[in-house]
Amino acid sequence: MPFNLPIFLTWLRVALIPVFVALFYWPEPILAGEMRNTLAALIFALAAITDWLDGFLARRWGQTSAFGAFLDPVADKLIVAAALILLVELGRTSGWLAMIIIGREITISALREWMAQLGAHRSVAVAYIGKLKTTAQMVAILLLLYAQPLIPGLDPFLFGNGLMVVAAILTLWSMVYYLKMAAEQFRR
Repeated sequence: MPFNLPIFLTWLRVALIPVFVALFYWPEPILAGEMRNTLAALIFALAAITDWLDGFLARRWGQTSAFGAFLDPVADKLIVAAALILLVELGRTSGWLAMIIIGREITISALREWMAQLGAHRSVAVAYIGKLKTTAQMVAILLLLYAQPLIPGLDPFLFGNGLMVVAAILTLWSMVYYLKMAAEQFRR
């Protein structure tokens, strides 16, 4: 297993998950609600930044590896799933939205693994629709974690859940796209 800065950043994202989750289980007197929300949003934002940065650095410095290609999406899916489950538990978003997003992630991960075994992993490579989905999802999660108005009069729950619905629609759309790409491989 290679060890370099991109791999370190990916491992950092994995290591942040228990810290992120633990914030919501600390007693209120130790960590007040607004501070908890702010710290959780900052940790999630750091994870999102390291997600972008590790891939950028790996490509730029020629430090891509099979292990990094495996670990990066796993780290992403783990922190997103943890955030969505926490948001549902806190009553900040709907369970059906979390199920759509988490279900798609599991489905596409399994599809990519299967296609890789068939030697056709490029047919389900990340597409632009997937990047749009990720952007909407990350911003929605950040707003719902922060849970405070960034702009006076703008309800973070209404806006965050609106973006969550957009993310769920893009999630389903991207899943259909990837399934169609995989189906084309089978027809060949």
